This record gives sequence, structure tokens and C-alpha cells, in this order.
Amino acid sequence: MSGEIDIYGVFVPTLLVLMVVAFVLTGVLRFVLARLGFYKLVWHRSLFNLAVYIIALGGIVAVAHACQP
Repeated sequence: MSGEIDIYGVFVPTLLVLMVVAFVLTGVLRFVLARLGFYKLVWHRSLFNLAVYIIALGGIVAVAHACQP
């Protein structure tokens, strides 16, 4: 995996871009889970959201690493 991504001359760490993608994905998932009433089954919502974010970030990093030539 490349260490940096060039965005209009500004070098941004790849992990930062992947973290933003995971944050957006987690935000959409949180909205869907809240609409379904899933959070009534969760003991600690903040810890659950953190765990979902970490899992999403790990999955995105694994997919990005697997897609590298």
C-alpha cells in the first residue's frame, strides 16, 4: 500500500483517507441501525459504535491492501 495520496499537490496519508471512508460508512450504518431500533438491544451505544468503526476500518484497510498490485 502506498504511504501517501496526492490531492492537488497536498500529500495526505493513506490511512487518513481510509479513516474518513470508514467514518462515513459507519455514519450511514448508525443511521440505519437507529431507524431499525437496533440500539434498544445494545448495552452501551458509544462502545458499540466504536467497535463498529474499528471493524469497518479494518475491513476497508484489508480490502485496500488486497487490491494493491
